[in-house]
This record gives sequence, C-alpha cells and structure tokens, in this order.
Amino acid sequence: MTSRYANILTLIAAILAFLPVMGIDWLISSYVRGKEELQLSTQLGSITDRIDASALEAMSTLDHLVADSTSLCTPTFLTSARTAIEAGLYLKNVSVTNGDGVQYCDALGADQHFAPVTETLSVPGESQTLTVGRFADGGTPVLRFSEVVGARTVSVFAPLVASTPQLLLNRFRPLTLVRLSFTNGVPLMTAGDGSAYDRTGGADYVTSSSIAANLPIRAEAAVPFAIVKADYADLTMTLTMLACVMSGAFLVMALQFVRRSKLPAFDLERAIAAGEIKPYYQPVINLRTGELSGCEVLCRWEKRNGELVMPGTFIDFAEITGLAIPMTLSLMQQVKSDLSELCSRRPDLKISINLFEGHFRDSHIISDVQAIFGNSNISFRQLVFEITERRPLGNSDTAKTVIAGLHKMGVRLAMDDVGTGHSNLAYMQTLGVDVIKIDKVFVDMIKADTKVVPVLDGLISMCRDLGTEIVAEGVETEAQALYLRSRGVVMAQGFLFAPALKVGAFKELARALNSGPKALPLAEPIGSQITADAAA
Repeated sequence: MTSRYANILTLIAAILAFLPVMGIDWLISSYVRGKEELQLSTQLGSITDRIDASALEAMSTLDHLVADSTSLCTPTFLTSARTAIEAGLYLKNVSVTNGDGVQYCDALGADQHFAPVTETLSVPGESQTLTVGRFADGGTPVLRFSEVVGARTVSVFAPLVASTPQLLLNRFRPLTLVRLSFTNGVPLMTAGDGSAYDRTGGADYVTSSSIAANLPIRAEAAVPFAIVKADYADLTMTLTMLACVMSGAFLVMALQFVRRSKLPAFDLERAIAAGEIKPYYQPVINLRTGELSGCEVLCRWEKRNGELVMPGTFIDFAEITGLAIPMTLSLMQQVKSDLSELCSRRPDLKISINLFEGHFRDSHIISDVQAIFGNSNISFRQLVFEITERRPLGNSDTAKTVIAGLHKMGVRLAMDDVGTGHSNLAYMQTLGVDVIKIDKVFVDMIKADTKVVPVLDGLISMCRDLGTEIVAEGVETEAQALYLRSRGVVMAQGFLFAPALKVGAFKELARALNSGPKALPLAEPIGSQITADAAA
C-alpha cells in the first residue's frame, strides 16, 4: 500500500518543479522594468540638465547686461544684447518693459508678445524672478528671467526645451508620455497622449522622473510596459524554454526519487500498522552493584526485506505528521508482551518509554497507558515516561493534566537530554520531574585523565537540588563510569555495558546480571565516598 505521505510529497515536488516556469515571467518583468526605469531616468536627466544649462545661461546674461549698461534701450545696450544672443546656445531674446508690461525695446527689433502660463517665482539667492509662458507665435514654453532696474524691467528669454514636443518624443519609445511641470504640480508642457495613463493611474506603465538641479522643475516620463517588454521577446522565449527543460528534469528526478526512495517517511504509516517498528532495549546499569536496574525502550524499523532503519531517519517525520502517537502505542503493546514475565519476577525493574511533545497536547495518553498496562504484569510504578528537553512542553492546561494523570497512576516522569535545551530549574520543578538523564555530550567531556568537569558537576549538583534520580547516558569508557560513580551518579547506560538489544538478548543479559550481586570491576572512586542518599 502506498503511503498517502508519498502522494503528498509527489504533489509538492510537482509544484516545486514548475515554480521556475511560473516565476519566469515575474523575473523577466522585474528585470525589464528595472532596466527601462534606469534608461528613462538617464533620458530625463539629459532633459533637466539642458533646462539647467539654459536657465544658467539666461541668468548669467541678465546679470551682465544689467551690470554693464548705464542706460537701457540705447544702441550700446541693444548691441550687447544681440551679441549675447548670437554667442549663446539657448538665448531667444532680450526685452525691456515698464511696470505695466509695455515693451520699450527688444534685441531683435520685433514686438514679441509674451503670455505667462505660470505665476512669477523668485529665484533663490538671486534678485531675478522666473516666469514660464509662450510667445504669440506658439512653440514650446519659454523661461523668462527678469530683473527690475529703476522703473523698468529687463527680461532674458530662453526655451524650456530646445525642440518641439514631437521632436522631444523621438528620443523615447513609441507611445511614451513626457511631462514637464513645476515641483508643486503646475504643468508646463506635455508631449504625448496622457489620457490612457491618467485613466489607469499609471498601472502597467514604466515610469521615472528627474528634477532640475537649479530650478523647481520636474521632468516625468511613462511608457506602456507592454511596449517595453515586446523588445525582450527573444529573451523571454529563451529563458522560458530553459526553465521548462530544468523543471521537467527536476520533476522526473523527483518522481524517480519518490518511487525508488528507501526513506522510511514514505511508508511509515504502513510500517506502524504492520508492526515493523520494533522495540529495542537499552540496559540501564547500577554503577554500584553492577546489576541491571532497567532499560530505555528505543525503536528500530525492521523492514520485510531485512533492512534495519535507525530511528534518527524517521522520528522527526513521525512527530511532525502525528504518527508518533500510534507508533508509541504500538511500542507499548509490544513492551507489555515482551517484558511482562521479566517484570513480574523483577518488580524493581524500571522501563523508560519516550513520549513526544504531541502526547502532552492530548489527554488520551492517560487512558491509553491505563488500557495497555492496567491488567498486565508490568505495574505502573515500573514505568518511566521520558520527555526531551530539546523541545520543551508548552505550559498549557492539557500538559499539566497529562502529567498529573500519569503521576496519579504511579508512573514516573524523566527529563531526557538535560543540558542541551532551554529548560531551567523552575521549569523542571513545575513539571514534577522524577528522573533526570544527563546527555551524552556532557559525559563525553570525561577523558582518561580528567579530574574535574565543571559543567557536568554543575548539572549533577542541580539534580541533587531537585531531589531527582540521575541517569547518565552514553557511557562508553571505564573512566567515565568511575568519574560518574565518584560524583554519586548510580544509574548509567551506554556502550560500555551494552547497546540497545532485541528482547531475547535483553532477557539473557538480565538473567546474567541479576542472578546474584555482581559489583562492576571498577576501581574505588577518588575523592568523596558515595553517600547512602546518593546511592539510593
């Protein structure tokens, strides 16, 4: 039977495989938009630079004419004005008017009527003023810079842009809209049809803007994104085809992986139902007497083809998917069948079974334990349920109810992996922990010549303060066993004594170790002697 989780994984693989295809349009659009905005900004920058140059030339010419002329509208003044216009790049005319705007003279000898389209603005830091308007002959807007000299006003005119709106648009893409305005929003000039842009609010357009350095004038441009993207059709096609090839290859490999994979997550649900998850028993040894004090129930996946899968491969998946709960119930049923006889003969034997954080969010675990062990030869006081410190329990009412219910039956609670998580003394006191298991990472700090391990000694001291039993995990050398026993740690498990065993081998070990008192062949501890309380 195919696990439904394999089907889910296949669907996820298919979605992931086609993400590049689905995302290629977004990637290309982002690239095109960014590149075109930069290009628009460069083009608009050249326009505002030109406006700045025109304005600076006009203001400089006005300063020179006012400073060099003792009187206005004289032949000398008009000659100087014409010379400035001929030498300048942008100047259009110079005129002198009275306070009512009546023209006295102009450099070109023609009466050009100027119609303002904006209010007159002061030029920051200058005595001059700026007005934008048009001459009677039409054409592009004109900048008029003026300065009052006595009862008269001298004005210098320069074009806002040096070309007509149509010529201005020739440097942009088709259907581009260009607008020039004061920074306060007063419009000066529009090139192109802006009705579609205004109607859509600028949606699906590439836009950019630039502001003149010396004048409050902004240049803005907008071009339909469809027009821009059409120039990248070849790039879009190439990348789309490449993404399709890559996606197809990934999908094929993913499907083959799901079909052929030996990862247990794909078939874990079926394995639990078939009883392929087997309990293995890690002996817990009394360091003082050498007797077997109990065991920790670990699990292995014994596949039908004889392959043995270690729990690190599938435990996390089982916990995430909720399969850890039925898996634990299956293990408890097998433990009852395997160890009932041994527990009836050894009522002091302790059996530790691992629970997961999910068990403490479901109060049914209490009734499950009651149903499985209630009428068996394994008494509740022989059961120890372990929780890991790596994933501390939430301080919920359900967790408290589960812990209280287990304690009420006589079951003891152990904290596993102590020292590797985020728990503290107050947390473990709140849980009502009866046994603390010191993680292998701290036991490994003990070397052959080690005299003191401050971190480990601190953990042992904390356990004593809590009044809990201590079990050391991962004991692999005699030096470690000696050091632990010298610190009052009595219970230990690890490869020094035995690995996790099948039930038959575990029962044989129990008979061998508990047939009579057998002290471990360890030297007497150096330092303080084991007290009666520590050894209990």
